[in-house]
Amino acid sequence: MTRTRRCVLLVGLAPLLLLLCLPVRAAALPDPVPVGVWPLQPAPPPVVTHFDPPADPYAAGHRGVDLLGHPGQVVATALAGSVTYAGLLAGRGVVVVDHGTTRTTYQPVSASVTVGTSLAAGDPIGTLELPGSHCFPRSCLHWGWIEGETYLDPLLLVGGGPVRLLPLWRHEPLARPTR
Repeated sequence: MTRTRRCVLLVGLAPLLLLLCLPVRAAALPDPVPVGVWPLQPAPPPVVTHFDPPADPYAAGHRGVDLLGHPGQVVATALAGSVTYAGLLAGRGVVVVDHGTTRTTYQPVSASVTVGTSLAAGDPIGTLELPGSHCFPRSCLHWGWIEGETYLDPLLLVGGGPVRLLPLWRHEPLARPTR
């Protein structure tokens, strides 16, 4: 291959290489973010571990939140939907509820629902178990929220999530006092 052809090839590949080096953008949140209910009562339960999304699908992170509870405590679905999974997964009781474009996950839960059950927000789906708890020896519910293959912060469903600071004014800055 001549030097000229190599240069043309490299110039042609430059835009593709540039695209591969750009950071991957996280999926946008559903608009509007649905309003849900806390899966454990009384609300709000203490959050033991917050959402820490992974940098890529195979990286470390915390793909949900851990809510402190007690064994046998009733677990409810955060949003209306239908059960798509209720059973053991890797030795833990798991319930998955489909909400259309998103789904929520709950573990470790002894399911009181079956696949196909239609639920309203706040309907019980089972009870919290101690075995399989992310917080062992304490009992906590690992609550997840997923859109496609992208994990979202489930605290956004109940008005939690990251704090966003807003200016003191809405449309115009406050007038400065004159001396």
